[in-house]
Order: sequence, then C-alpha cells, then structure tokens
Amino acid sequence: MESLAVWFANTLGQFVSREFVIFFISMVPILELRGGLLVAKLLDVSITTAIPICIVGNIIPIPFILLFIKQIFKWLKKISFFKSFIEKLETRAMNKSDSIKKYEFWGLMLFVGIPLPGTGAWTGSLIAALLDIDFKKAILAELIGIAIATIIMSFVSYGLLGALIS
Repeated sequence: MESLAVWFANTLGQFVSREFVIFFISMVPILELRGGLLVAKLLDVSITTAIPICIVGNIIPIPFILLFIKQIFKWLKKISFFKSFIEKLETRAMNKSDSIKKYEFWGLMLFVGIPLPGTGAWTGSLIAALLDIDFKKAILAELIGIAIATIIMSFVSYGLLGALIS
C-alpha cells in the first residue's frame, strides 16, 4: 500500500497541490484514509491539515457505495467483460463479512476502524450494502470506524513514521 500511495503522491504531486493529493488518495479504494495520512506525512503536510482532508475524502464515497453499488453490480454483471470481476469482488467482500454478519454495527465499526489489509470504508460499505444493513446504522458505524482509523493511523504516520523519517 505504501508504494502505491507514494506513486500517487509523486505522479499527482506534479500537477496539483499536496492537499489535493492526500484528498484524492483518501477517496481511492485500498489506500483510503490510511494511505492519505501516510502520504500527508511524507509530503510534510501538518497533521492538523491532513486529518480533516483525509476524513472528508474517505467519507465521500460511502453513501454512494451503500445506495448504488448493488444496482451498479447488477448492471455490470450483464456485460460479460465485467461479470467475473464483479463476482470476484462480491465473493472477496463476503468472505470478509463474518464479523459484520454476526455483530452488525460493532463488527462494521471495527472492520472499518482497524487498519488491516483488505479492511476500510470501501470494503465495509460494500459488505454493508450486500448484507442489506440499514443505511443509517451503516453510516454511523463507518463514521466511528473512520474516527478509530484516524487515531491509529495518525499515531502510525506522524508518531512512529515521523520518528523514523525525521
């Protein structure tokens, strides 16, 4: 993830502001807020500037995923080129859904909040949509999860990483 985030930073950074780079990275699946905060530190963006930018960037896709992803997937499965890719995405997401199925709100909150590979707001939103979790409950769980991830990744990016690269 770190090398992908650095690539985005180096590539986009030539054309747009550092703040836009971290905003964009925070919206991208896989990288999300975690990658945004890492790149913010690498680009010398202050933590007080980086946190709100990364949070907003990470939140923006959530309602769209929750509301529209099932219809988009249904439509894309009708196109043979996309069918197997969409089915793989659904299968991969549902393979990670056990704790969310069992604990729903708390499971979704922790899934989004604990920064492990394959977790985050994008996958959490996809799973919540596929499991038909109530929209308001899913949004609240994901917002709290993003807050948890922000705390953890701020410490990792600006605490641990800051100590290593300063």
